Amino acid sequence: MSKFVIECPSCGKYAIASNFIFAKKKINCTCGYTINVRTDKVTSRICSHCGNNVIFDQSKGDKALCPVCKEKINTSESIFNKVEFTCPSCSCNLSADKNAPRYTCPLCDTVIDVQSQIAKEKVKNQGLASVIKYEGDNETFVWKHPIEDFNLGSQLIVHESQEAIFFRDGQALDLFGAGRYTLATQNLPLLENLYKLPTNADTIFHSEVYFINKTVQMGIKWGTDSKVSFFDPATGIPIKIGACGQFNLKVYDSRKLLIKLVGTANSFMQSEIVDTTVKIEMSSVKSEMSSSQIRVKTIIPKFKAMIMTTVKSNIVRIIKENGINILEVDENLDIISKKLRDCINEILVEYGLVMPEFFVTTVMTPDDDPNFKRLKQQHADLFLKVRQEQILKAEAEASAERQAIEAQTAARMKIISAQGDAEAYKLKVEAEAAEMRMKGYTYQQETARQVGLGAVENMGSLGGGGLGDIAGLGISLGAMGGVMSMTKEAMTPLTGAATSMGNVVSSAVEDKWDCSCGNKGIVGNFCNNCGGKRPAPTETWDCTCGNKGIIGNFCNNCGGKRPAPAETWDCTCGNKGVVGNFCSNCGAKKPEVVSTWDCDCGNKEISGNFCNNCGKKRENNYE
Repeated sequence: MSKFVIECPSCGKYAIASNFIFAKKKINCTCGYTINVRTDKVTSRICSHCGNNVIFDQSKGDKALCPVCKEKINTSESIFNKVEFTCPSCSCNLSADKNAPRYTCPLCDTVIDVQSQIAKEKVKNQGLASVIKYEGDNETFVWKHPIEDFNLGSQLIVHESQEAIFFRDGQALDLFGAGRYTLATQNLPLLENLYKLPTNADTIFHSEVYFINKTVQMGIKWGTDSKVSFFDPATGIPIKIGACGQFNLKVYDSRKLLIKLVGTANSFMQSEIVDTTVKIEMSSVKSEMSSSQIRVKTIIPKFKAMIMTTVKSNIVRIIKENGINILEVDENLDIISKKLRDCINEILVEYGLVMPEFFVTTVMTPDDDPNFKRLKQQHADLFLKVRQEQILKAEAEASAERQAIEAQTAARMKIISAQGDAEAYKLKVEAEAAEMRMKGYTYQQETARQVGLGAVENMGSLGGGGLGDIAGLGISLGAMGGVMSMTKEAMTPLTGAATSMGNVVSSAVEDKWDCSCGNKGIVGNFCNNCGGKRPAPTETWDCTCGNKGIIGNFCNNCGGKRPAPAETWDCTCGNKGVVGNFCSNCGAKKPEVVSTWDCDCGNKEISGNFCNNCGKKRENNYE
């Protein structure tokens, strides 16, 4: 079986062990510690490739791989790649991988920054630092230089996005912006006042140098740890909401930040703002009873409670003050974000920090909450009701406009029709007048002639004889007097008698009628030639404009429509032609019209839905 090198959990020295079945299971180290091959072969080490503290089996030799980066972790190069340093708390000598970021002292449990401690001891052994600078990641707000002893003449390099400040005994002294500085008494006035520094360049002074990152650190996430009770102002329904998002942060005042927040810490990271990060550190020192010793370190967030309290205290107030509907909150996230940013900056400015932007990306609503479902339903019903009212209003306005247009069109057509009728009548009259002028007599003479001829015909229909002949002759002569230009003296006796006779005849003519068979001047109600019945007189009506005796359905003066005849009914008391719903004689109510139907079996006027004779059901086409 193969042999392998095993590390002593107590002193860190190495011994030779074997996997052979009969090999020793326990080995005594020179430090006096008894190494248990079975249990102590599993150890932890800082990977020199990725820097992670990993656990592996030493018996695998150089085939043991880091589970993170898959590189070899137990090679002779990594075994002997150790560095020694002194614990800054108890001053005991320690050794660890030179690439390890941290190491826990097995005596005092101090967590040591390995790289910082190595740099300090390197400067201590080789001399003072000549260049002071920091080139780190952008997630660090403040970084403390590991060297605290400097000499005048050292070079201080501050990048464009940085500021460097010297501290002594907790006091913030000289502040340097971007540039390259040679440390001298003229560059360190505050430090010189404190130390009374000489002008000798080899003079050593003790001070702490902090580098402050002035860039805007973006995309820091936040979220409420619990939901906030919210009462909808319109309905009073209680619901609970939450919020989350991101914000950007930058250093506003370096001195305030260092004095009030950083203090004596070595750094101030972005993860210390709102995150609660748990760090697990594994020491390379092992006890006799267990394998790796595990140290858990929790970073307490600096501003999480402040941001959560400010958001939860103000988000509901902002929503109410700005009249924001909780169902439409997404379209007002910019307003809510700006208001919350202003509230948070009032507190942050006291610590030398400021939020250029604060974003509320999501307001979480309880979609499964029955109250929230009821709130959404109420808003939906209200929206549909308002929309329905708008549609009905639009339809009513369109109908009114359409009726107005139709009324205007009808009135215009009536006016045009009336104008046409008047123009036709005018043309007819003008034609008749022109005809009479061509014949050589006036309108009055033509009228007299027509009346005379009609009278003669009517008198002739009464039978021959002296009276009829005389009357006809008189009327004819009276009507034709003007035409024949008779003298007044010759016509006076005859026309006087004719006139009196004509008056008697004209009164009788008014009650006579003409039959369609050709018989004229009939006095009775039936024709004495064909027996035809006397036609009913034409029904006329009077318009509200003053026009009377209108025959058609529209007034030929204003175009008004003929009013519909009033619906009448007969009462059982004998009163007939009742117009209203109650009889004016006995007060009885107008009877309802009963719909009846006739059955195929011969039964008639059935009021029900089934025939009481044969039982047949009433069909839909019966009314």
